[in-house]
Amino acid sequence: MNNESTVRPRHPGADTISCEAVVELSNARSDERKIELVAQIVLNEFNDYYHWSRTIPYMAQRAFSACDWSESVNLSQKRLSMYSAGVHKLGPLLKRTCPQVASDEQLWRGLEGRFLTLIEGRYEADLAFAFLHSVRRMIYQDEWKPVDYAFAADGAAHPAPARPQVTREFSGGVVMSAASAEEIFAIPDLSCAWRDSTGDAALVAERVNRTVGLGGMDGTGIEKIEMIDAGFYRNRGAYLLGRIILDDTTPVPLGLALLNEGEGVFVDAVLTQESDLHNIFSSALANFHATNQHYHELANVLFEIMPKRPLGVHYSTIGFNHVGKVAVMNDLMTELTSRNEVFTHAVGSRGTVAIGFSAPSSGYVVKVIRDKPTNEYKWGEFEGLETVLGKYAQVHEINRTGSMLDNIIYYNVKLARACFDADLLEEILTYAASTVSLVGEDVVFRQLIVQFKLIPLTVYLETASWVEAERAVESLGTCIKNNAAANIFNKDLDGRNYGVGKYQKVYLFDYDAVQPLSGVVIATNLGREEGEEDVPDWVFSDDPVFLPEEMEAGLRIDDRDLRRLFRAVHGDLLTVDYWERMQAHHREGRVPRVSTYPEEKRLVRESERA
Repeated sequence: MNNESTVRPRHPGADTISCEAVVELSNARSDERKIELVAQIVLNEFNDYYHWSRTIPYMAQRAFSACDWSESVNLSQKRLSMYSAGVHKLGPLLKRTCPQVASDEQLWRGLEGRFLTLIEGRYEADLAFAFLHSVRRMIYQDEWKPVDYAFAADGAAHPAPARPQVTREFSGGVVMSAASAEEIFAIPDLSCAWRDSTGDAALVAERVNRTVGLGGMDGTGIEKIEMIDAGFYRNRGAYLLGRIILDDTTPVPLGLALLNEGEGVFVDAVLTQESDLHNIFSSALANFHATNQHYHELANVLFEIMPKRPLGVHYSTIGFNHVGKVAVMNDLMTELTSRNEVFTHAVGSRGTVAIGFSAPSSGYVVKVIRDKPTNEYKWGEFEGLETVLGKYAQVHEINRTGSMLDNIIYYNVKLARACFDADLLEEILTYAASTVSLVGEDVVFRQLIVQFKLIPLTVYLETASWVEAERAVESLGTCIKNNAAANIFNKDLDGRNYGVGKYQKVYLFDYDAVQPLSGVVIATNLGREEGEEDVPDWVFSDDPVFLPEEMEAGLRIDDRDLRRLFRAVHGDLLTVDYWERMQAHHREGRVPRVSTYPEEKRLVRESERA
């Protein structure tokens, strides 16, 4: 039986809800008819989402081939937002048209049963069922009614039995050959030409053999090279991913970073360490567009290559954030119950807008927004809870360029009172009373923000070795530049708002002061004599004003030598020219390059040496 919908959407986000179906639902009298109509309405909206989730990666492939970077960024933003857009559209509509969906558990169970029959046998059945439950959570979003963040039916929590092969194997040997490298280049099936595929193949083989230690006296060789049969696209770049299996069965990650600058595609970097791939595939990054339909198998292979990241998070990496959202909540709950720990205040300075907390060995930090900021708040009138939540939600749905930590917002979450340290719970109930309540032995949150745990930069620098501190300070500047490249400006350039990940990469993680760079006035006091009577025009600006020369002091880098290092590597950040140039790029619709891997991983060609 073919259960595919007859909906043929014309563009991402096309309105698939027919007026006739809505009118019929509002007039329906029997529960059976209501169940049938709601199931069809939800399925049609899911089909629209799923159609475009599978189509957009190939559109991104074409954008890369054509060097159409604006289209690439637009596709990322559409992909990130269209699932939630569909859910946000359906939730209020169904609640208004058929109020029973919010109150009648028996009707909802009947709806689940009918929906399961409609999606039976489909590869994406688990995603469809998750979509249905996302709609239910949206229906309850404005009510103090906790909802479950889990797959609610085992029958829809797993894909169909067929397990397609999503990798290609390439021959091994004593060393990696240039011929094997050139065969790998064919995986993305690009419509544009390579600049010098033969020369790149030789460079890739040489770099792999040297960094992996092949061709030496110990006789270690390659059993096979296993690559994912897909191109991974994001912003201006593309990646080929896989692993090298050595003769002793040791797996070595392999990532090839491709660029296209109009004269043909070339390999820009070779990545052979898990830390390299982890930083590229971090949840802080906007999703990749992977040109392979079999997302379950893709997520599993990515998990095998990067086993330190939860499987559910790999689904998020390739665009299925809602699966990752469920996985993160389940992971967080498992941590608390299995380790017998409680939430305490997060490491670092107390937030002026949010209260952050975490369990000691947890991999996550949880935040709740205060009803009003503390006295240390420095941005004038507080715009309110909804504005702050809006910024966190926006960050989740924009191009994060690898330098902004992703966050997940959960609604109507119930956690056991016993999970909280007494002092922390008292603070939450006192200063976030409008969104947190104590119900018996449970704490109910209207909104809860979850992020991966980082070490705040200022805390990290207190105990870091000199080499670690150098890397962190250099990564801080790269983080700020990557965000500027995405038209993102953090007016609170305070080192306490940045954190260091497990692989020494720095991310921005606090977003109440984030705004578009294009709306900032770039000014300077340099060159002004003390006592001059004229007042610069920017003093009277209604827009935020940024003086680059004052940035260094706010970053709280106390060590003098580290400040010198920052100026040596990222001194352009302290100039008006840099920031005005970035603003000009955005006004002209250009997409500046970002840095997602260490400079030493790049291939150096003879022309560059010269």
